[in-house]
Amino acid sequence: MRIALFVTCLNDTMFPGTGRAVVRLLRRLGHEVEFPAAQTCCGQMHFNTGYRRQVTPLVRSFAETFAPYDAVVTPSASCAAMIRDWHPRIDAGAATAAAKVYELAEFLVDVLGVTDVGAYYPHRVTYHPTCHSLRMLGLGDRPLRLLRQVRGLELVELPDAAECCGFGGTFALKNSAVSAAMGADKAACVRGTGADTLCAADNSCLMHIGGILTRTTGPEVRTVHLAEILASTEEDPS
Repeated sequence: MRIALFVTCLNDTMFPGTGRAVVRLLRRLGHEVEFPAAQTCCGQMHFNTGYRRQVTPLVRSFAETFAPYDAVVTPSASCAAMIRDWHPRIDAGAATAAAKVYELAEFLVDVLGVTDVGAYYPHRVTYHPTCHSLRMLGLGDRPLRLLRQVRGLELVELPDAAECCGFGGTFALKNSAVSAAMGADKAACVRGTGADTLCAADNSCLMHIGGILTRTTGPEVRTVHLAEILASTEEDPS
């Protein structure tokens, strides 16, 4: 397959290591990954804020940029959900490209048919299923199935895992008090697990929860994207 990485705005700007982890992981599994330089925003922030007419050019640009590829892999359940669910509704011509977009765990389990990716991560980890991954993409237990196969990793259940962390993109700005309260509840659940690592499929939620954890408990619990855990090996640890 000809695979492209859709890195997303947030990862490209603030968490480039996550994008590199996706490439490292897929190459280790025997696949080449290309990074189309023309890629830009999927339009989720504009769309959710009400600037829906401004999203159409972004949707068309995405479809054109990724048209040559057999699969498009992204380390963001949030952006994958935006593309798959909304791009075809915004512009019918985007349907073909949107159907080729996969969140990383989906691609590994459903397309490549693997759960053991040869990873090694000797930490106590708890997993937060972000709202888009849980409710829009329906990732189910795919990330957990992958984490259970990581050597050295102790996976512990997160209480009230399905509860939103309160980030919600611009929701955190427009409703900051509610967002902070929801985040504090989630952080308390994370601390209660005794895990030293919180994992998720979206760096946006990890950024929100991680900020609260750092302010309230210090650096005892770190946040790590699923891609970085799966890319980690004894020879090349994350």
